[in-house]
Amino acid sequence: MAFENSIVSEFYNDKCIFITGATGFMGKVMLEKLLRSCEGIKNIYVLMRQKRGKSPQDRIEDLFNCKAFSVLREKNPDSFKKVIMVAGDITSPNLGLCQSDIDLLAENVNIVFHLAATVRFDEPLKQAMKKNVLGTRYTLDVCQKFPHLMALIHVSTAYCHCDRKEIEETIYPASINLQKIIDIVDWMDEDTINAITPKLISGRPNTYTYTKALAENLLEEECGQLPVAIVRPSIVSSSWKEPFPVRLHLLFIS
Repeated sequence: MAFENSIVSEFYNDKCIFITGATGFMGKVMLEKLLRSCEGIKNIYVLMRQKRGKSPQDRIEDLFNCKAFSVLREKNPDSFKKVIMVAGDITSPNLGLCQSDIDLLAENVNIVFHLAATVRFDEPLKQAMKKNVLGTRYTLDVCQKFPHLMALIHVSTAYCHCDRKEIEETIYPASINLQKIIDIVDWMDEDTINAITPKLISGRPNTYTYTKALAENLLEEECGQLPVAIVRPSIVSSSWKEPFPVRLHLLFIS
């Protein structure tokens, strides 16, 4: 879908956006689409952490060099100047942001997209809780400081309630009090947590779907007056037309 000259692109005119998880599969696609189709965007701030020996600045340069941004590199390379890296980490209070960056974001940000998460199905529960649940809490805490916030979009998953036969557009309560689960995971050692994980996530196949559901519970309980929306994508496949078509070739071996 082309957003150029649409009410969508008009909405983003002169707006500033903050994105967590911009280097992820969905994050980079969304960042590219915003830059390419919503040219009126003022700035996009992306949260970056050091990873595998690469600095946040090195990682954002690698991001822009990936194939997903090839059309932008050719047709509108100046759009990359709108992207501003802020160093931080979703597993740290205040997202690990320094005070000057918090002040910068508070002064400018209108829309937040929270995509950062671990999507590993076999992630130990302690780590999945830290990234998917506490990361969401820390994002909420920072967003509370944004006086110009118009929307906080949290990316969940269609499979967070896969233990149900039917899923409605509602947030289902956790079987155990959310804060109690957070406290348990905080003080217990990892071996003990791993031993009781099957009991805690009973009804779900993995820690990913369980912690993404808990993140929704946290948003409902702690968002206060923030304008929050939750989206639940299902399986994500290759691009159809934008930024370029990707054709899948199946190899059948007899």
